[in-house]
Amino acid sequence: MKDELLARGHEVTLVTDRRGYNYREYFEDVPVRRVKTVNFSGRGMAARLLALPRVISSIADAKFILKGMKRPVGMVAGFGGYPSFPTLKAALALGIPTCIHEQNAVLGRVNRYLATTVDAVALSFEKTLKIRPDKYAQTIVTGNPVRQEVVDLGDKFYPDIGVDRIFRILVIGGSQGASIFSDVVPQAISTLPRALQRRLQITQQCRAEDIDRVREIYANTRIAVELATFITNIPQSLEWAHLVIGRAGASTIAELTASGRAAILVPYPHATDNHQLENARELVAGGGAWLFSQPEFTVAKLAKLLQRLAKRPQDVWRASEDARKIGKPFATRELADLVERLALVKGDRRSIRETSGGKDD
Repeated sequence: MKDELLARGHEVTLVTDRRGYNYREYFEDVPVRRVKTVNFSGRGMAARLLALPRVISSIADAKFILKGMKRPVGMVAGFGGYPSFPTLKAALALGIPTCIHEQNAVLGRVNRYLATTVDAVALSFEKTLKIRPDKYAQTIVTGNPVRQEVVDLGDKFYPDIGVDRIFRILVIGGSQGASIFSDVVPQAISTLPRALQRRLQITQQCRAEDIDRVREIYANTRIAVELATFITNIPQSLEWAHLVIGRAGASTIAELTASGRAAILVPYPHATDNHQLENARELVAGGGAWLFSQPEFTVAKLAKLLQRLAKRPQDVWRASEDARKIGKPFATRELADLVERLALVKGDRRSIRETSGGKDD
C-alpha cells in the first residue's frame, strides 16, 4: 500500500505502537512514528474506566504527531487493531478525512467501533460479518493488498503437474509458524508410499523448537525437504509450489488467491471471532481449497488427501484456477484510489499520510 502511494507521488508516514515500531527497519523509505496504545477489550467496566485516562493520553499524543507534520495531513487510513485507534480518533477530532480497512472476513472490534464515524470502510471480502453498511458513510470492497511480486504470479504459467512429475508442497504457519503442522505434516508424509515420496519436494516453515524433530522425521524418507524458521521469499516459494498447507489468515488467503495456488487450510481455532474460519469459507466454497478444523487435521486424514491429490493432479490444478478466480489482484490500486478520493474531499492536497496498525495472521 505504501509503495503504491509513494509511486503516485504522495508522502507517507506510518504511525504505530511499540510492537510495530520495533520493525521500523522494514520501512526505511517512510518516517515511522510511535504512539502509545491501550487494549481495553474483554475487560470489566471498572478496568475500562481506569484505562480511560491512558486512552485520552494516547489520542492526545496522536494529535500532537498529526499537527506536528511538515505538511497538512490529507488522509488517515487505519488497518485495524488497537495501534490504529488513537490516530484515527485524533484525525476525526481534527477534521481530517479517514477510512478503515478490514483485512478479515469478520469486522474487527476496533474497526467495528470506528466504522460509523469514518468517511469510508474498505473490505477485503464480499461477505464480511458484523458489518452494518446502512450505518456507514461509504462501504467498498477493495480486497486485501499483497505484494506486486505475488500478484504477478497469477499471470504466469502454473508449474507443470502430473502423475509422473514432481509434486511441490509449501507448508507455512503464519508469521511465527504453527506447531500443528510440525506435528502432523511430516508424520503424514512419512506414511505415504515410497514411490509417491520420491515425487515430493517440501518446503516447510517450523518453529525453532520444532525444527530438529521435524528434520529427524523427514530424514527417514526419500523426500527433498527444505526447512526454515522463517521463509524470507514467499513470492518465490509460491511460484514453484503446486499446493500450500497453512493457516487461513487474511494475508495468506489474499496471497493464495492473487497467485492462484491451491491450499489445504487449517484455521487457527483461537482467532478472535473465529475470523480465520470465515476467511477460508469463500475460497473453500469456490473450490480453491480443502478445509480441516484443527481437531480434524490428523496424520491419517492428511495422508489420505495427499495420496488422492497426487493420483489426481488435475484436481490440484483445477483448485488453483478456482483460487485465482476469487482473487482481487487490483486491491492495492483500489485502496489507493479510495485514499486519494477521500483526501481530495477537503481540497487538492499533494500530501497524503497513511497511518496503520497491523493485525496478526
